[in-house]
Amino acid sequence: MVPTLNYVPCPDRAGGHRMAYWSWGDARAPRLVVCVHGLSRQGRDFDTLAAALVARAGGDTRVVCPDVAGRGQSDWLADPQEYQLPTYASDMVAMLAQLHGQAPIVDLSWVGTSMGGLIGMAVAGTPSLPLPAPVRRLVLNDVGPVIQWQAVQRIGTYVGQTGRYASVQQAADAMWQISTGFGPHTPQQWLALSAPMVKPLPEGGFTLHCDPDIAVPFRSITEESAARGEVAVWALYDAITARTLLLRGADSDLLSRDTARAMTQRGPRATLVEFAGVGHAPTLVAPDQVETVASFLLAP
Repeated sequence: MVPTLNYVPCPDRAGGHRMAYWSWGDARAPRLVVCVHGLSRQGRDFDTLAAALVARAGGDTRVVCPDVAGRGQSDWLADPQEYQLPTYASDMVAMLAQLHGQAPIVDLSWVGTSMGGLIGMAVAGTPSLPLPAPVRRLVLNDVGPVIQWQAVQRIGTYVGQTGRYASVQQAADAMWQISTGFGPHTPQQWLALSAPMVKPLPEGGFTLHCDPDIAVPFRSITEESAARGEVAVWALYDAITARTLLLRGADSDLLSRDTARAMTQRGPRATLVEFAGVGHAPTLVAPDQVETVASFLLAP
């Protein structure tokens, strides 16, 4: 089972860009699951989960996994300052409109890892957005309204650094050095996650499928501005009406236990599931992680 690559035109101040998305299952299926990746990743991160969902759900479910702008097969933005949540949410609305035009979306679910979860909160928590259907099930993967400052500092040490490598394996090894928080993976699992992250260079060698400028707005974040942003994201979270599952790596440095606990007590009152031996963030490759998400999304 392999996905198909598709594109949707999206507006921006420079005249527009294309966002790529990977589609699994029957494109006419009425149930749609959108899976959105983290800050420096891409849509093929969800291959294992998407294949499992389609196989278990039969023909009534399609899964789409976008490459957020600046990543993977999507266009790079002319203005680096547009690599922010409003742009990403707008692009998702454009993608949903295109998918709804191809086949009506009757049931909409969202899985968001880290940044993808923040985008999901913006989409599900903004009632004025012109969605073809409300988000009925929301999976937030190791992210919440409060991002621990030490995690922002850690991510800032590598985001936007695309590197140059002699082989795909060398690139995978380099990515593992900054990704051990993802938890245990076999060499085969990690290579499968890493290969779509890499592209060949015309002059030889390989680099990452990512615009280095995604780091520009990220590196302008201060501890004070991050604290101010928490108020707005809590407001989004509190407005969510979808059934919500919150996943947390038990060793996460980004989503604290206190924040996760607060998310179970306000807004949609998320159900919290923690994975031992994992930090930020679960990759949804391990069988127990896939089963947790699939059971939640496919429950009657």
